[in-house]
Amino acid sequence: MSTRPWTEWDHILKIDPDKSLAAGETFEDVCETGTDAIEIGGTLGMTEDKMQRVVEACSAYDVPLYQEPSNPSVVIDSPALEGYLIPTVLNASDPFWIVGAHKEWVRIENGLDWDRTTTEAYIVLNPEASVAEYTEADCEQSADDVASYARVAEKMFGQEIIYLEYSGTFGDPEIVEAASDALDASTLFYGGGVHDYDDAYEMGQYADVVVVGDLLHDEGCEAVAETVEGVKDAHKDIPKPN
Repeated sequence: MSTRPWTEWDHILKIDPDKSLAAGETFEDVCETGTDAIEIGGTLGMTEDKMQRVVEACSAYDVPLYQEPSNPSVVIDSPALEGYLIPTVLNASDPFWIVGAHKEWVRIENGLDWDRTTTEAYIVLNPEASVAEYTEADCEQSADDVASYARVAEKMFGQEIIYLEYSGTFGDPEIVEAASDALDASTLFYGGGVHDYDDAYEMGQYADVVVVGDLLHDEGCEAVAETVEGVKDAHKDIPKPN
């Protein structure tokens, strides 16, 4: 696999354009949290205008920006974006979210910028999350199931990013460890329920990259900065698994 920037990341901050920042905070504050990259996207309420607003607000600062659009209609073409990260949900019950939606992606006006487009192999594990309901994901997965999905994604489908998505709840470290152990070269993202230094440190022992999202909108930039410190400390103490 080619070397990609996420192989050097520890932390991603995901901004939901449909949500507000904490009171009194600015996008400059967001970009100064120490995160390695900002991913802009959400499941519900997405529009092109909302995406554009966040990209423009962050573009003045020296943090790599990526768009994770939930559907083709909200893709924006901006030189400020380093690229596009497009989910494919491996455990979706509706195959539309595995490949059907992607068939529509390639039909967008002017086509996809393939040099800047990468898929994320999602394994959705919180049945209460909007993304689980949206994609009809089968979240009843054992550690062995998740490890097998991760290996299929890497070895059969050539996915560079495997994303364990617990969205809104803190996941099972044993499952994250099992996924990590199953991978040889792919980068393992973990997202869900990371609220503080300790949470980030714990998941940072197994995941290559910890993704934090709701915390930004609920508690603010200082809390996010603590999670950056937590995962980076974990990777210093315990080298990244891949």
